[in-house]
Amino acid sequence: MKARGRIIAFFLIVIALIGIMAPTSLPIAKDIRLGLDLQGGFEVLYEVKPLEGGQEITEDVLADTTDALMSRINVLGVSEPVIQIEGEDRIRVQLAGVEDQASARELLSTEANLTFRNAEDEVMLDGSDLKQGGATGTFDQNGAPVVTLELNDPGKFAEITSEISQLPPPSNVLVIWLDFEEGVDSYAEEVTKPDPKFVSAPRVSQRINSQSVEISGAFSVEETQNLAGILNAGALPVSLVEKYSTSVGAQFGAQALDQTVFAAGVGIALVLLFMLIYYRLPGLVAVVTLSVYVYLILLVFEWIGGVLTLPGIAAIMLGVGMAVDANIITYERIREELRVGRSVKESFKAGAASSFSAILDANVTTLIAAIVLFVFGTSSVKGFATLLIISILVSFLTAVWGSRLLLGLWVNSGVLDGKFGLFGLRKSLVHKPEENLEILDLSTRFDRFDFARNRNKFFIASIALIVAGMVVIGIFRLNLGIDFSSGTRVEITSESALTKEEVQSFLTESGFETDDVVISGDASNIGVARYTDDFSQEEINELKTVAAEEFGAEPNVSTVSPTVGLELAKNAIKALAFAAIGIIIYVAFRFEWRMGVASIVALLHDAFFIVAIFSLLHLEVDITFIAAVLTIVGYSINDTIVTFDRIRENMKRMKKIDTVEQLEKVVNTSLRQTLGRSVNTVLTVVFVVIALLIFGAPSITNFSIALLIGLIAGTYSSIFIAAQLWLVLKKRELGKKGPIDIEKKEAQSKWGSDEPVV
Repeated sequence: MKARGRIIAFFLIVIALIGIMAPTSLPIAKDIRLGLDLQGGFEVLYEVKPLEGGQEITEDVLADTTDALMSRINVLGVSEPVIQIEGEDRIRVQLAGVEDQASARELLSTEANLTFRNAEDEVMLDGSDLKQGGATGTFDQNGAPVVTLELNDPGKFAEITSEISQLPPPSNVLVIWLDFEEGVDSYAEEVTKPDPKFVSAPRVSQRINSQSVEISGAFSVEETQNLAGILNAGALPVSLVEKYSTSVGAQFGAQALDQTVFAAGVGIALVLLFMLIYYRLPGLVAVVTLSVYVYLILLVFEWIGGVLTLPGIAAIMLGVGMAVDANIITYERIREELRVGRSVKESFKAGAASSFSAILDANVTTLIAAIVLFVFGTSSVKGFATLLIISILVSFLTAVWGSRLLLGLWVNSGVLDGKFGLFGLRKSLVHKPEENLEILDLSTRFDRFDFARNRNKFFIASIALIVAGMVVIGIFRLNLGIDFSSGTRVEITSESALTKEEVQSFLTESGFETDDVVISGDASNIGVARYTDDFSQEEINELKTVAAEEFGAEPNVSTVSPTVGLELAKNAIKALAFAAIGIIIYVAFRFEWRMGVASIVALLHDAFFIVAIFSLLHLEVDITFIAAVLTIVGYSINDTIVTFDRIRENMKRMKKIDTVEQLEKVVNTSLRQTLGRSVNTVLTVVFVVIALLIFGAPSITNFSIALLIGLIAGTYSSIFIAAQLWLVLKKRELGKKGPIDIEKKEAQSKWGSDEPVV
């Protein structure tokens, strides 16, 4: 009865989880805010500069500026805008889903310093003469859209109009300016242009006694509403200079969302299928907990008001791989315990206990990389890091606690006793208890490989590849994207295939000539052009207009100033440096300093190969590339830590090490035991990355390539570099200090096996 009760409890829990997730998953997914790259919109980083000499940019000034910007955004009706103060003099504005990007950008950057001037450009009235909130978009007697302004002092306006009315034509005008630039603008020059900079210049033929003034012109209804809105919001207390901007067309964003969600579905489905086939019943438990895992990630992300971007979706998929890894580590440990002849209950208990430290250490080191990425990242990279952090924390809840709870119900029911096939284990591999075998004595599929004896070959191979990589980088250099090199990047999307000549010809005819054009996309329907100059707002608007007319969709345009490009490069280097320092400190305390050093050498090895292959293939290095490198840092250290955890465990079993041969045996045995787990984990993540490459949006192709290269390099370095380098360092300790007494070291150390004794 008790056994049946546990099985019933398992199914009740699963049914309850399905009952909760099925009706709520879609509403949660719909409530998550989408980033610019998934629904279109634009992002601008402004540098805040004083309007007048001597003005100091303080926190209060920045706060007033953000308030004014928010008031203007409210006029646009954009839902959930993001405005952030960055540093001492910068404000980042993100508007997702805005349809008329050109008008929105103009609305934001307009200082809104309203002045009424005569034909000689002398100020007659300014914004201080208007009633606060007194601007209204309305219609005149002929039904034309106009803006009416309520005045503080009608008498002053009457005197000014009386004075101007006495001037002979064409000097009898009251010119209305927005953001007049002294020494640059003049009525005499602008009046001759077909599209003058002033708002309007009505002629005044008589004294006007009125409480309000009317601004008319060739306005649309929307333009009058926008003008009234920014006048009511007030003039900006500062000048805003664009330092970085990116805009994504709505059509491109929707397409990218569809492609990447489909890729995510394919990748996750392959992972779940693999777990079911390879691990059988534990694999079924993993399918349940992984489904809960994805649900919880989306739920938490929606709760915190996160903005989901393309790299964010990639982070969820990669997080699935990490959660799978926690399951694989546990299941492999349980299978080992079963193979030495322990009962299912004993194996489950021992396997769960022994795998916990490996899972904890691997996830903490990955968490360090994710936190560093969050601190130094910007925009979508910060969103990627946020989801990676959530993924790591949630995986502990589902993959560690949840999986053990559900599998424990089956194990403790007694139904699985003696049924090794349900663990994906052949009976021929299971030894009898009376053989008294230790896990160290178990055979593996990799017993013929002598990793330790061949370490010098691995070192030579890596050194040769590193030298070759240096030559490649020296010859081909890095294809730095505008994030680091500054300039402008234009991504033109067409419904039909494009050629380089076609794109170049169009750009030249439109006045945007460049030789740097690359065709990409599965159907060769994306043309990417790069410029060394960062385009002005007017140039961007012009290019987007002509490209939309030619190709049927607005292009994506990104601009980065040299200052911001340099800062991004510095932050990227800092991120990698701090991640490495944080990891080596943690590993040194949890294990020993030699393992920390070996781990960092392996990480640098992996990062270098990603850079070298990107140089060889001339792939663009942008800010998402740094996210990919740091992700690989996390994955590589994850794999290395699992290996070192097994080395530490096997050393404890040996209790005392007297010879180099014993050290080599520990390394060989540990690598053979963990190699199956490493291969399985990498396979699951590779499923995800290949799905991203084949089905994902073109904008994350380079990101996916970097991950694929890093996964292969990370697995190689964990086995052939990190463990072997630790062996070399440990040999020196053995040579200097003599036999290593593991039990004594453990008794003296709280953290790891080599903590200095105080």
